Amino acid sequence: MTNDKQRRRLVIFLGFLGLVVLLLIARLAQLMLLRSGAVERGGITLPAVERGPILDRNGHVLAITTRLYSVTAWLPEVSDPEGSAALLAETLELDAGQTARRLKEATGFLFVKRKVTPTQSERVRALKAEGRLKGIDLVPEFGRNYPNQSLASHVLGYVGLDNVGLDGVEYSFNEELSPASVSRADAPQEEIFGNQVFLSIDRDIQHMVERHARQAFTDNQADSVLILAMEAGSAEILGYAAVPDFDPNQFNSFERSALRNLPLAQAYEPGSVFKIFSIASFLQLGGIQPEEQFNCSGLYEKRLADGETIRIRDLTAHGRVNAGLILKYSCNVGAAYASEKVQREDFYRLLQSFGFGRPTGLPLPGESAGILAPPARWSLRTKATIAFGQEISVSALQVMQAATAIANGGLLLAPRIVTKILSPTGELVKEFGRQPLREVVSPQVAREMLEMMAAAAGEGGTARRGSVEGMRISAKTGTAQVRDPATGTYSESNYVASYLGIFPTEEPRIILYVVLHNPKGPAYYGSQIAAPVFRGVAEDLIGYLGIPRRGDVVLEQPGSLRVTVPPALVLGESMPDLRGTPKRLLLPLLAVPGLEVRISGDGFVAEQDPPPGTRLQAGASIRLRLE
Repeated sequence: MTNDKQRRRLVIFLGFLGLVVLLLIARLAQLMLLRSGAVERGGITLPAVERGPILDRNGHVLAITTRLYSVTAWLPEVSDPEGSAALLAETLELDAGQTARRLKEATGFLFVKRKVTPTQSERVRALKAEGRLKGIDLVPEFGRNYPNQSLASHVLGYVGLDNVGLDGVEYSFNEELSPASVSRADAPQEEIFGNQVFLSIDRDIQHMVERHARQAFTDNQADSVLILAMEAGSAEILGYAAVPDFDPNQFNSFERSALRNLPLAQAYEPGSVFKIFSIASFLQLGGIQPEEQFNCSGLYEKRLADGETIRIRDLTAHGRVNAGLILKYSCNVGAAYASEKVQREDFYRLLQSFGFGRPTGLPLPGESAGILAPPARWSLRTKATIAFGQEISVSALQVMQAATAIANGGLLLAPRIVTKILSPTGELVKEFGRQPLREVVSPQVAREMLEMMAAAAGEGGTARRGSVEGMRISAKTGTAQVRDPATGTYSESNYVASYLGIFPTEEPRIILYVVLHNPKGPAYYGSQIAAPVFRGVAEDLIGYLGIPRRGDVVLEQPGSLRVTVPPALVLGESMPDLRGTPKRLLLPLLAVPGLEVRISGDGFVAEQDPPPGTRLQAGASIRLRLE
């Protein structure tokens, strides 16, 4: 009797357990169908969210949301899957057979195609009006548009089909640009607007740096070219160029290498640009004095206790060099000997204080920390080689951050790319102000470094090709061999050429850094190929920002007007160079007796006859073409 009761209980339990399992399987199947595209009407939905715009520092739109339509199907109402599939395939550029299978096999709700073009949505609307697409609907959605195509693409990033940021500012500020909210699908829908994100980028400066980066990329057949421009006093990034780049409107059609944000994601050995920070460290630590001299015979030698000798060769013998000449001539041997004056732990600590070996914290994804090994892992030659930019890896962004300490009297600033967030109605939500981090070197050392770097950009210095007429620039070049991971040795053909400059030297306003990775042209030294690029960008920035040069006559009306007065036009015995002269300054020529002057066109002088330097005689004829 007892066994029968137990048997009945077991049967009841097993039956109940089987029912629970069947219910779980049914629910799992329902969820799987929902994930594949079938959605019950009346469920939980995401209301329409208009993603906020991304703007430059002056309010120019860099990313904006536009309304697009998606084509959907409610399968219970689709009476002719084959016919509807044929029409949809032709209109939406889909495969007819695959579309028909989807319409037959799915149940409930189905997205046929997301975010179609306006022309496609109008065609679908017309077919529906003719009664030929029963069960097919157009659902409004938002699409992201980048009106300047590839401009600042690595900063902006991109969004996916579901209006979610996948990279760049779009990713890092996704919650601010597109606030999350859910509601019942059958409840009244209210459109939600995202906040506005303002960048430190200047659209016009961004155009400048990208134009120069593309030209350098082509001229030097480089793997990549990076150009970063920063406002020295605030560490706000004004221009952020990396080529190759991509168009965020069509990011799926580009190689992953083009999508990679190289200025912050790529770590590389910086080469001699790094002497700026090693020499500054040696001075700050008191290991060397500015005028202390070291002998460069072209070879650094250090004999170890075990009899081994460390040897580091330079391109040439520089003779007796002090800190300034080490920078001016880019002397590896001098930097190596100077490194012997400080302890490795102290040197390591100063480099960490400059920000090397850790991310800068710029709010963009994928930032590299670079490589700065702790002293316990240094070999007996590591300190000497780090002194001239080997055995350490940095990102371009880390170099820019470290340079803020030289430009701001020793005070390191955090780089900024976002300045503020405004609500949809214009109220301030959050502001990102200047962020001092720490004093790395004393004001005296920072000033000494600026003066030494200015000498490097002067006559006889390796950075002279980047100099700008009428402007003192503090600069340093770099040329680094790239380590071959296959052999563990430095490549004889793969180099990183760079140029870092701060200007004006007296009151720094701009930090500018140019990097060319693996140039394959006839030249590869930073002094040869990065310096001219720097000069071209600097010339544009000086003109655009109105930074005065030596010799400029400036009239100022405080708070409202700043005008640079050009020199008066004077004719001597020979023909001057009038190219670039505005038309209004040419008018005095018309009053010169015995001189025939013919001016065609408007604007500035593009061509002149006779050429500059031609001797002028009575009755001479001058022809000027303006454009």
